[in-house]
Amino acid sequence: MLKKTAVALALLAAITLSASALELKSPDGKVVVNFDLKDVGTAKGCAVYNVSFQGRPVLADSRLGLELRGGALNGDFKMAGQNVSARDTTWKPLLAERATIRDQYNQLVVDLQETRLPQRRLTLTFRAYNEGVAFCYTLPAQPGLADFVITRENTQFAFTGDHTAWAVYAAQANYDPNDPRRQPKDRKQGPVPLSVLKPGVERPLTVRVAEDLYAAVTEARLVDYARMKLRPATNAQHAVEAFLDAERNVNGEVSGKAPFTSPWRVVMLANSPGKLLEQNYLILNLNDPCALADTSWIKPGKVIREATLTTVGGKACVDFAVRQGLQFIEYDAGWYGHEYDPAADARDVHLDPKRNPNPDSLNLREVIDYANSKGIGLMLYVNHVAMEKQLDEILPIYEQWGVKGVKYGFVNVGSQRWTAWLHEAIRKAAAHHLMVDIHDEFRNTGYQRTYPNLMTVEGIGGNEEFPTPVHNATLPFTRFLTGPADYTYCWNDGRLKVTKAHQLALSTIYFSPWQFLFWYDRPAGVKDEPALDYWRHLPTAWDETRVLQGDLGRRAVVARRKGGEWFVGAIAPVDGKFKILLAFLEPGKKFNARIYSDGADGKAVKIEEKPVNGTSTLDMDIPANGGLAVRITPLIP
Repeated sequence: MLKKTAVALALLAAITLSASALELKSPDGKVVVNFDLKDVGTAKGCAVYNVSFQGRPVLADSRLGLELRGGALNGDFKMAGQNVSARDTTWKPLLAERATIRDQYNQLVVDLQETRLPQRRLTLTFRAYNEGVAFCYTLPAQPGLADFVITRENTQFAFTGDHTAWAVYAAQANYDPNDPRRQPKDRKQGPVPLSVLKPGVERPLTVRVAEDLYAAVTEARLVDYARMKLRPATNAQHAVEAFLDAERNVNGEVSGKAPFTSPWRVVMLANSPGKLLEQNYLILNLNDPCALADTSWIKPGKVIREATLTTVGGKACVDFAVRQGLQFIEYDAGWYGHEYDPAADARDVHLDPKRNPNPDSLNLREVIDYANSKGIGLMLYVNHVAMEKQLDEILPIYEQWGVKGVKYGFVNVGSQRWTAWLHEAIRKAAAHHLMVDIHDEFRNTGYQRTYPNLMTVEGIGGNEEFPTPVHNATLPFTRFLTGPADYTYCWNDGRLKVTKAHQLALSTIYFSPWQFLFWYDRPAGVKDEPALDYWRHLPTAWDETRVLQGDLGRRAVVARRKGGEWFVGAIAPVDGKFKILLAFLEPGKKFNARIYSDGADGKAVKIEEKPVNGTSTLDMDIPANGGLAVRITPLIP
């Protein structure tokens, strides 16, 4: 009884009603969402919301509404009811950046009805978390609206000033404004004022509201809906609005049957970029719980790509994986023919002659059996052309072969059709005990909570593009806010713009349950360097994550724990002194720190060891484009 009374009192404190205005507070009281019906220009009874954080306004009044084929559901509203509730639970993700996640929020559900005929209804659900705000639309079952088509969302995010935003216009674009590659000529990327944004901004969009206040606009639980992108809002200053994406970055449509609920629109809030990253579990909380009864077959690990398309090459990769502490090998494009040939048959081996002219040089079943005998899993690449034609046939075949995972390549993204198709492809893979890596323009919205066989996705300007260190130091506080990314690390390639210590550091800073290493490397060309010991021991899923330092495009220092060991990564595009406090170590215990830093020649990795504890500080000089990786292990008394 006391617990129920406490919850009721908390809800009373969390929501304030005044005429049509409603105020919802986060459990800690720092995040506040105000909802109201207001006249905007000539439009009457429009739904608007605003957001503040720690008493400071972040979003001014911002419009909400939907336009449906046959008439806008965008105004002339009255409140038909409201309901408040609260939740405070913890849950354990299968593979994530932390072992347990707290899901705590206060919720307000507002039922709206048009004052004019046909008096259609729209429900808005708001959640106030300590980590930010989320809201979604629901079209309830009602006469005359059994089937519908949403032609546009009138969802605005009206910031209070012309703040700096970190924008890109493609999921794999480069956040460094001085790197001309993959940059649209008419669109400035990287840190730019909100006022210069063009249509097509990717999510998440990180915005610096003040030196100690950051926001990120994104979406969660995108499963059967068009992808949200962002563009400058009409008739609103410093505002961006959602638009529903289609195949070519034009306004898309969403069709469905009532009752129907949209994905969540999310505004993440924190005092620093690092805190945004520490709180990115918010996206997982906004997705449905795990739908799989048995997850014992889902395994994290490190992967090397096999590109010779031969039996010999595959076995060499398996042996290399055993030596280097990897868990998987992957046969990439070409094993079943040219990936864009409509006649290519992914049900068996048919080598692409441009990649391997010897049609008899690959016995895939032999490699799979050899890999399994060594405890190494094998995964196969399949381009979307074959997927769309043969998915229901190839998945049971791969399961029967003993394949552990599939990498879906060059998938179609954007429209509701392809969003729904791709998420069904994830579910179908799970039915055949196959883990999934999705490549190219797809970005996470948290579906890996519901189907944890979704191990990782690309949606990132990865290492195969040899990006600049500025880009690398921006990614943790932009792209990685929505979940894991397959960065495809390189080791020996001369095109790299960063040091090897930088590469080691990135593998800790960037999260992915599947980490693809040695992307352009081949087993015979990789020397047994002592520095690779860091990758041998590196986990790919974690029990705890701390962001020690974060400055967009300038530096990132992240510490992650697995069991009793900690791994720390630090990078900086420009040289500088780093003071890394080890206060996260368990008090009263002694540890050994094995430090991997840049050697004097800028090529070799320097390795040193020193005893540390929770009061220790690592004082390190990191050169431009360099990095620092540290493995911290407990000392046994």
